[in-house]
Amino acid sequence: MMESGVPLCNTCGERVEVDEKGGVFVACQECNFPICKACVEYEIKEGRKVCLRCGTPFEATADAERNELGSRSTMAAHLNDPQDVGIHARHISSVSTLDSEYNDESGNPIWKNRVESWKDKKNKKKKAPTKADKEAQVPPEQQMEEKQIADAAEPLSTIIPIPKSKLTPYRTVIIMRLIILALFFHYRVTHPVDSAYGLWLTSIICEIWFAYSWVLDQFPKWSPVNRITHVDRLSARYEREGEPSELASVDFFVSTVDPLKEPPLITANTVLSILAVDYPVDKVSCYLSDDGAAMLTFESLVETADFARKWVPFCKKFSIEPRAPEFYFSQKIDYLKDKIQPSFVKERRAMKRDYEEFKVRVNALVAKAQKTPEEGWTMQDGTPWPGNNSRDHPGMIQVFLGNSGAHDIEGNELPRLVYVSREKRPGFQHHKKAGAENALVRVSAVLTNAPYILNLDCDHYVNNSNAVREAMCFLMDPQVGRDVCYVQFPQRFDGIDRSDRYANRNIVFFDVNMKGLDGIQGPVYVGTGCVFNRQALYGYGPPSMPTLPKPSSCSWCGCCSCCCPSKKPTEDLSEVYRDSKREDLNAAIFNLGEIDNYDEYERSMLISQMSFEKTFGLSSVFIESTLMENGGVPESGNPSMLIKEAIHVISCGYEEKTAWGKEIGWIYGSVTEDILTGFKMQCRGWRSIYCMPLRPAFKGSAPINLSDRLHQVLRWALGSVEIFLSRHCPLWYGFGGGRLKWLQRLAYINTIVYPFTSLPLVAYCSIPAICLLTGKFIIPTLSNLASMLFLGLFLSIIITSVLELRWSGVSIEDWWRNEQFWVIGGVSAHLFAVFQGFLKMLAGLDTNFTVTAKAADDAEFGELYIIKWTTLLIPPTTLLIVNMVGVVAGFSDALNKGYEAWGPLFGKVFFAFWVILHLYPFLKGLMGRQNRTPTIVILWSVLLASVFSLVWVKIDPFVSNANADSLTQSCISIDC
Repeated sequence: MMESGVPLCNTCGERVEVDEKGGVFVACQECNFPICKACVEYEIKEGRKVCLRCGTPFEATADAERNELGSRSTMAAHLNDPQDVGIHARHISSVSTLDSEYNDESGNPIWKNRVESWKDKKNKKKKAPTKADKEAQVPPEQQMEEKQIADAAEPLSTIIPIPKSKLTPYRTVIIMRLIILALFFHYRVTHPVDSAYGLWLTSIICEIWFAYSWVLDQFPKWSPVNRITHVDRLSARYEREGEPSELASVDFFVSTVDPLKEPPLITANTVLSILAVDYPVDKVSCYLSDDGAAMLTFESLVETADFARKWVPFCKKFSIEPRAPEFYFSQKIDYLKDKIQPSFVKERRAMKRDYEEFKVRVNALVAKAQKTPEEGWTMQDGTPWPGNNSRDHPGMIQVFLGNSGAHDIEGNELPRLVYVSREKRPGFQHHKKAGAENALVRVSAVLTNAPYILNLDCDHYVNNSNAVREAMCFLMDPQVGRDVCYVQFPQRFDGIDRSDRYANRNIVFFDVNMKGLDGIQGPVYVGTGCVFNRQALYGYGPPSMPTLPKPSSCSWCGCCSCCCPSKKPTEDLSEVYRDSKREDLNAAIFNLGEIDNYDEYERSMLISQMSFEKTFGLSSVFIESTLMENGGVPESGNPSMLIKEAIHVISCGYEEKTAWGKEIGWIYGSVTEDILTGFKMQCRGWRSIYCMPLRPAFKGSAPINLSDRLHQVLRWALGSVEIFLSRHCPLWYGFGGGRLKWLQRLAYINTIVYPFTSLPLVAYCSIPAICLLTGKFIIPTLSNLASMLFLGLFLSIIITSVLELRWSGVSIEDWWRNEQFWVIGGVSAHLFAVFQGFLKMLAGLDTNFTVTAKAADDAEFGELYIIKWTTLLIPPTTLLIVNMVGVVAGFSDALNKGYEAWGPLFGKVFFAFWVILHLYPFLKGLMGRQNRTPTIVILWSVLLASVFSLVWVKIDPFVSNANADSLTQSCISIDC
């Protein structure tokens, strides 16, 4: 056992380690059992922390290594003195019960049986113990607890990149298409058509603009990503059993204006779906903004709050989806699937009967509201309704349900429901929906102040009760949520015809473009179905952005700017200051009423306070709430005082001389306030997240008839033109901070310039008809090389689209519908939006295109066939007629000229059919189910087409002078 005085390890047979001073490693101070340091570490790692001989726990290795040389001699004496054997024997006999645990059934010491396995492990010949073996040694309860702890430590979401096998070919084809486009334009510019120079030049300009638009649309889709959430990990981290929920609170915003156009029953379903979400009830508050101050909306909300006492516990008891009763009871599925409670059928039948009674009561209110009394509406107590004049009324707030309100039928607390109608007076700008949303931001900050805000249109209900949890997987993740200003969900719709004739679902935008933006700096805000970080709405920058550095005092004058100016000026100082001023104002915020008692330091703090009031308005309670990053209401506030303060912050003059609508909240200046609001946030350095759960989070309704759809597109395009003509135009705004990524800026530029594509699009759709009517063409006779170039361009366009569909999962039918409506909207709504935008912004003229319904059909999708007169129908109808007339004229001319004319005719007819095929859904909608087209549409279209043709024949501006002279001479000779 001994060699040169150094003992051998009784486990592996190797020498026991000796330190620099000659001290031998001692693991057990009780019996000095010889075992090397490596074997001790292995035993401890395997969970065996006692001496194999005497059972005494091992001491720390560091202490053993610092033992004096006397320990070594003592150990050697123990090993060499035969009398010590008896001593050790007595030790062994005295701990026989412990020692028996280290012997196998045959009585052999277990530690000897482990020698070979340890050597194998040391030589890397033994495999590591499997996960199943380790779990078998741990009790099930401990396994479950460890699993929960591990889940809580893991990220709450995962980015799933698009596979390289799909993305690499896609990017390669995009680069090839760029190269082919450059060669194509080189050929087009260097090969003019002298016989139709005007047509050729017009087509070149149009094609260059189309290529520019394609670049703006294509490159933001360079790095698309998918994301998945882990709701179970969210619960494991923030909802531990036996402890209060630590999930963040959420304030829901629902906005409505006219209950006669936005049915109260639809709004009620939205509210009910919010109240029934799968989220702690004390963490949910729902605010309904009634911007029309309609008593009908208020009374229907009273009925909704009462019905919610039955509906919410039913939803949570049976975990039904969706939790909007109208859509739950109307879905055509097996509602018994996965339901195991015996009482479900009976309770469902009773609940359906209660809902039908609720519908009758709401419908009675609607019928009553059709005719307004001359003296105005009167409440139940006999007092006049404050909102009888929707343009001149005080602010109104009513709180329903909540912890101090009515509970459900089972005695459980319900989420808070708040009715809000902001004050309106003549002479004030109210800024429509954006102003209403900002009023809700202030009211909610005073009453509940949740750190997150989810806004929905009144016709968008919660389709997935876990939608809030899905968003929290991003916003409450410490690694991801710090710099996230909002989580945007895709819009999904009910009640759309199966073929989606007018691309109402907008699948290409939501499933392709938005995924691409999510790989850059995040999707754009689309106005609904979005969860905001409240601090981002207040104009602050993300926490990761650098704050304003504190100036250091100059050794000469005690200042930092008068005699020692900075060599490099601070970039975007105003935004950096806004990010850091929260800390500077914390001391002054609670002492607004003690101005006279301020000393010099406190007065300096008051100056900062005054600058805060210039930003947020004159409300100390609201300003205090902006400093609470985690939300919550001050404990000192009592409910009556908070209601008075809430009334104050929705007064019509509250936003005067503040930053509301300019730098904070929803941004004013465009009818598409959503684009502006998201753009401002991302310019400050925030990023957004796109969340696409398997079950759509929200669903809404969309206009499915042609005229209403075009009007919707007109409003969006008009908002883009307004942004283009404003100071917030992405072409020049937000460069100072350098926080908006370049591809993200390209995407925003695309959102504001796309309406201008209507001008070259109308011209390009007219060119085929002109070519057919005149016999001219925009392309000269093609050589073999030029033919290959044109073929390569068409193939690159097709392959790009196919590969895009491949990685996005969009169907070819949805893609084709999107292409068709891009043309339909471009030659109608976008065209009118450009002219209306310039008239509104430059001349102050606001032109409205009114829509009036003619007839409707009671069958399924009957609204699809409603024919409404609008001027938006005239341009595309004219293009259809002109191109169809051109095709007829072209074939007639080819028949007269013979075989040689058929070759050139093919290219012209191909482009004409390209126009007709893209406008085919428009033609189908125009004709209706029974070809019921308004006479005025036909008259205007035929008139414009005839006038255009006659003017062309008379002027012929695109024909060269040489041809005109020869034509004149021939005419003169004929006259002679």
